[in-house]
Amino acid sequence: MEYVLFAIIAYLLGSIPSALIVGKVGYNIDIREHGSGNLGGTNTFRVLGVKAGIIVTLADILKGTLATLIPLIFDADVYRLAIGIFAVIGHTYPLFARFKGGKAVATSGGIILGVNPLLFGVMVLTFLVTLKISKFVSLSSMITGVVSFVVSIFFGDVGIMIVIGVLTLFVIYRHIANIKRILNKTEPKIKWM
Repeated sequence: MEYVLFAIIAYLLGSIPSALIVGKVGYNIDIREHGSGNLGGTNTFRVLGVKAGIIVTLADILKGTLATLIPLIFDADVYRLAIGIFAVIGHTYPLFARFKGGKAVATSGGIILGVNPLLFGVMVLTFLVTLKISKFVSLSSMITGVVSFVVSIFFGDVGIMIVIGVLTLFVIYRHIANIKRILNKTEPKIKWM
């Protein structure tokens, strides 16, 4: 029963549409009507700028982290990463934004931060280095997932390895259109880094 309750709370947390809120409150813009229409950090950076992009990305990370901390708050003996996954689902298919959300990258990172900060550090470093070199957020996100999966093997935690493997495949699936644009050389590069 605890799993069900925590999963619902985590899903609702993940469903909070950070990009939509920041866009409407801070800029009077519905971000779904601009750029890619995606409710994630990348589209926020592109449409609203660096400050808004950072706020949204941090908020999306925090949703995942908070979801993994829910069992600790209630001193419940449940697998926290399993609860965190529901925040990722909520972010991707948010109840509060017509089930059209982000691509799961930041919130996925957030659940890893909640259970293994060192691995999260590796993820952030990998993402930033790859982004600096490639200028593609989508490519950096996918490479970060693959590298994180490889690194997770050395931690010896089968649960983390499985979760990161599943999340990486999900992130790649969510970026299929981006992969096609990269191959066609039509994927936009960032200009702020």
